[in-house]
Amino acid sequence: MEATIALRLPRDAASVPLTRQMLDGTLRSLGVEPQVRDDIELMLTEACSNVIRHAEPSDDYTVSATVHDSLCVIRVIDNGNGFAPGKDPEHIADAAPGAEHGRGLQIMRALADDIRFTNHRENGAVVCLEKRLRYAPGAAGRQLMAT
Repeated sequence: MEATIALRLPRDAASVPLTRQMLDGTLRSLGVEPQVRDDIELMLTEACSNVIRHAEPSDDYTVSATVHDSLCVIRVIDNGNGFAPGKDPEHIADAAPGAEHGRGLQIMRALADDIRFTNHRENGAVVCLEKRLRYAPGAAGRQLMAT
């Protein structure tokens, strides 16, 4: 079985908590362990915050999350101009220790089991985050995803 949620949201900071709560509620209902949900929540927050800060001139963005077996795949897709030249996430250096800004990519890389960036110049950018799930004993997700 596969479970998917998809949201098209305004590029507004108020959309981030809504997205987090919806995904966390879904994962909680499936019985995903709290530490894994916390990691996913933080990764999702950083990816959405980057869209809100950087995805000019887009007015909206899309978040989709798919759970299949023991894997959660999150895609955050903006409709902006894509990654600016010289700002390819694969080549951005980590922020300095204690930096107030610029740690989002570092956080996503540290928490995700896999992370991919796709740039569609003038058609936006896609951040794909994957996280292996652990279910609590007797969790509904363990039984549903096995079928």
